[in-house]
Amino acid sequence: MHNRVESQSIQIAIAWCLAWGDQAQPQVEIAVLYQMRQAMLGEGTMPEEMRSRLEQVRQLDALDYPQTLDQLQALADQYPELWKSRLGLVYGGATKIKQYVFEASKLQDIRGASALLDRINLIDLPAFFNQPPESQEFEPQFSKTRQWLDRNSPARDDFQSLTDVLIPELIIYSTGGNILAFCPAAYVHELSNLIEKRYTEETLTANSCAVGETFRFLELRFGLLRDPIEETFWLGGYQKQASKDLVKAYYGEPEPNPAAQFERRKSFNELVGKLATRFNQRRSGHDQPAEDRPSRRYPPLFETHPYVRRDGTDRRSAVYQAKNLPGSPWFSETTARKRLVGQKAKREDQSDAWYRQMGFDWEAGNVESWVQRYEKFLADNPELKKEYNSTGETLQEARSLREIGNASQGFVAYIYADGNNMGGYIQNITTADSYQRFSQVVSEATEQSVYQALARHLDPHELQGINDAETQNRDGKHVHPFEILTIGGDDVMLVVPANKALAISQTISEEFEQILLALDPSLTVQPEPQPDQQTIHRYSPSQARASTCELSMSAGVLITAENTPIYYAENLTNQLLKSAKKKAKQLKQKHRYSGGTIDFLVMKSVTMLTSKVSEFRESALVFGNSPKLKLYGAPYTLHEVGGLIETAKALKAADFPRSQLYQIRSLLERGKHTAMLNYRYFWSRLDNKAAQQQLKRAFEQAWCEARTNNGNLVPWMCVPSQKGKSTYETIWRELIDLYPFIDEPKRQSETPAAAEAEVR
Repeated sequence: MHNRVESQSIQIAIAWCLAWGDQAQPQVEIAVLYQMRQAMLGEGTMPEEMRSRLEQVRQLDALDYPQTLDQLQALADQYPELWKSRLGLVYGGATKIKQYVFEASKLQDIRGASALLDRINLIDLPAFFNQPPESQEFEPQFSKTRQWLDRNSPARDDFQSLTDVLIPELIIYSTGGNILAFCPAAYVHELSNLIEKRYTEETLTANSCAVGETFRFLELRFGLLRDPIEETFWLGGYQKQASKDLVKAYYGEPEPNPAAQFERRKSFNELVGKLATRFNQRRSGHDQPAEDRPSRRYPPLFETHPYVRRDGTDRRSAVYQAKNLPGSPWFSETTARKRLVGQKAKREDQSDAWYRQMGFDWEAGNVESWVQRYEKFLADNPELKKEYNSTGETLQEARSLREIGNASQGFVAYIYADGNNMGGYIQNITTADSYQRFSQVVSEATEQSVYQALARHLDPHELQGINDAETQNRDGKHVHPFEILTIGGDDVMLVVPANKALAISQTISEEFEQILLALDPSLTVQPEPQPDQQTIHRYSPSQARASTCELSMSAGVLITAENTPIYYAENLTNQLLKSAKKKAKQLKQKHRYSGGTIDFLVMKSVTMLTSKVSEFRESALVFGNSPKLKLYGAPYTLHEVGGLIETAKALKAADFPRSQLYQIRSLLERGKHTAMLNYRYFWSRLDNKAAQQQLKRAFEQAWCEARTNNGNLVPWMCVPSQKGKSTYETIWRELIDLYPFIDEPKRQSETPAAAEAEVR
């Protein structure tokens, strides 16, 4: 990271707001402000009248943290301009994103909804601040957004519009679907309103929220301050009341160094915390009486009628049937926009005449799919490009889940990954500069880790046996066999072939940590003493490497048939992610494990699961009380996932008869000893003795060694409990579920029904 440049960016933003003043009209000529900005960028001379403002910014940055209330009051007296002047801070973005994206059942519409939100987040909102896009192909959209901002800025006698007020350096971050930015104090609510309006005008139904507040310049360093300043709750009062519940709820549990703990909270972090609280209040429909802003209590809704045809989501009245599209779908204006953007994002050759025939004049603008960004990544990394596409095929993007499932016998996997301990880390960020750097680092690490995983584990796929309406005449085409639904901040959701799901999710989580450390070595953590790997990992703990990154990523993985409803799959994947994150949190609290975790489920049919994943496992896969038997091992650490893949490969190499694999699985619930005897019997009868020994090393010795002696519990693992009663769990069921998807030869002609029969 380029710390100097980023720190300079924040200094320019603060200097701009300080020089502008509290009113709508700037205190100096606008040309002088721009000259000051150019000078701070090293491209001109500093105007004489701006030198004092720049010196005030430097003074603010150099102030020592006051240890007493008298010292704090002295700062306000010594720097009256920093105490009296105010600047604005705005926070906003889309809300209920999944509700908007996944309300449709077709991948094209989901893709379009995601791409439209990405365009608003990455192109439109930065354009408010005159921040040009990275690629020239988005210049028309940038210009169109600036024109929209001009038209929608409230008319003023004393000034033109927000296009003259906002500059790129005011943005602190604009990733992950949210934006945090400075602005002159007089424009806080105006900018917040326009952020919400942009989302509504472009998407029609997506929920969004934006809030703003003005703060004193001294508050950028020292958190929220009262007026008069001597009434501020400061360090002395905190030290006296640190043990009170209300104080602990705000500042955290008392630490050995109370001054450092207080300083972390009373900083820029406290301002962001106030905005986050205001954001949640407004999102919930609470209006601030003192603010002259439109209410957000009534989100956009379209009237429906019981006897009127509805669109494909069944949420809105349809206005048009596109008979020249596959399936002749019915569209409302909302779903039509999603489909149109989806077509543009995937660079499909289908005409948009169907949309023009509806009579709408809305323009989708230029949009970029995640696959296009992936292709740019490959172009910048020729070694990975050669590994991914060794034959140099001309590739297209997958149009449907069926095309992705075509690479894995009709099965796909949904991967939903999210960062761990992000909230805890952000609570310790004390400056706007650190917020900016952290956002950039996390966003880059997330995106790069996904691309690395896809390039390492996937190959272009040649479509075969594709004959449905949506993918007609596509046989023989080579496609990217995946779909990135979203990458935002530390969130990832993608669809990949089932046979590569665990390997991809493991690599994403591992690369996330490695890239973070490469970008920001300060994230390195060396716990003392070193965590006991035996208490963390069930698979060959002596071979596990301790995680050295303070942040990590967990993932939920759902392997299912290509025709599983997307909204249903998304819900289950979200449950699996929560389960994985819960396991990571427990391991961190109990054993100081800072790495990632993965939970997965192989779902053979939609009717297999009618309740929550946790309820299904507890009721169907847990037996007995003394001892307690668990017929699953999920969630897993990243090291364990790697071991699970290797064990499944060894099991396949051993060439166990299928009937015996399923028989061992069916006998698990009959008791610990019955399952152990049956496994031993069938293992001893294997003809391939080399593979037999490999299975012994990869399964028995790696997973099932006894904890108190030299014995072996195969296929069980002993998990001691605090109450003295041991629980025995096994990974055998999950190995059998994964069996068809691990290291198998490509059998393109096999039908989904045949693959499902194999999974059983």
